[in-house]
Amino acid sequence: MAEKVDGTSFREKVLENGRLSLIDFYSDSCVPCKRMAPVLAELEEELTAEFGNQVFFGKVNVAWNSELAAEYHVLSAPTFLFLKDGKEVGRLGGVQPKLVLELAVRENL
Repeated sequence: MAEKVDGTSFREKVLENGRLSLIDFYSDSCVPCKRMAPVLAELEEELTAEFGNQVFFGKVNVAWNSELAAEYHVLSAPTFLFLKDGKEVGRLGGVQPKLVLELAVRENL
């Protein structure tokens, strides 16, 4: 299951982890976010089986981490950021098919 990260753990867990990170900026009250949760869980399970720990899956609650959402210009939930070596390498917004997320991960590994 994706690890919840916040403003205090984001640098260590995401920016300095040496891996590709797929970060789900979500809200507990967001219906599309709830629709994406099982998709992300399935994707994480499949990609972890294939790539081990080369990809970090994280979740940021935009309601509790508004500064972090603002820093990354997240204007709606869900927003999926792909970060590698401390830099954003991709972004997708809204409900996405699992295949689209998977291809974005593979392109950035």
